[in-house]
Amino acid sequence: MERVPLWPGAVPGTGFQAQPLPAGFPDILIRNVARPEIRVFPPPAGVPSNGLSLLLLPGGAYSWVSILNEGIEVAARFGAMGYTTFVLVYRLPGEGWEQRADVSLADARRAVQVIRLDAARRQLRPDGIMAVGFSAGGHLAASLATGYGDRVFPAVDVLDDSDARPAAVAAIYPVISLSPDLGHHDSTANLLGANPTAEQIARHSPALHVTADTPPMFLAHALDDPAVKPENTLVMMRAMTAAQRPVEVHMFEKGGHAFGAGRANQPNKAWPDLFHAWAQTQLS
Repeated sequence: MERVPLWPGAVPGTGFQAQPLPAGFPDILIRNVARPEIRVFPPPAGVPSNGLSLLLLPGGAYSWVSILNEGIEVAARFGAMGYTTFVLVYRLPGEGWEQRADVSLADARRAVQVIRLDAARRQLRPDGIMAVGFSAGGHLAASLATGYGDRVFPAVDVLDDSDARPAAVAAIYPVISLSPDLGHHDSTANLLGANPTAEQIARHSPALHVTADTPPMFLAHALDDPAVKPENTLVMMRAMTAAQRPVEVHMFEKGGHAFGAGRANQPNKAWPDLFHAWAQTQLS
């Protein structure tokens, strides 16, 4: 597996402090990210590339990166369809960063730029880069869709000023609103701190920032999700339709939370195929 750092030298932003891990902390969850990177998964041997790429944004309530079920396993599912996938290991807001609310989005923007820069060498379409996020990673994907043009740190090289817009975005059981009545408490607290202002909440609630330039969006959620209210997905759907942007929504009766690439013997197992069919209509 190839691992590509996002920045050649120092990352933008300061203040990182490694946090002690609880005893027995599972290695399928990543914390203490000082050097964000993308992990590259080309299609397996014998599967021709379709020229399209996915930037995968695992969830973890902005407290960890759930690298297995929302990264590696999803990469395997889409690799079998011919996609080249890039799993983003992004910085976590609560690990000392002075601009805590901005570091994850800065990493997502940079990841799109790095993938696009290298697209020709990998025989990928530079206009075929899509982002897929899960839970808090779904919030990050939606924030990328609405904030791909927001550079909050000084540029470290010319790449920082290049195009960071994904061609399309999928947000799977996403956190969208950070408001106390609808948002996911832990994700909000980890991203913004214990007592965020109304202005901070509004700034980081992506449904409030959909414009005519927001990329097409695919949304999926389970109605029995006990962690992130399905209304989050509906809020994003309404924002997209109000802005007359392309959006497709799938609400599954069952599936709970963190179903990743889909659970066996449940209809949510179909969402990658549904996304693939939808993506063809957006990128043709």
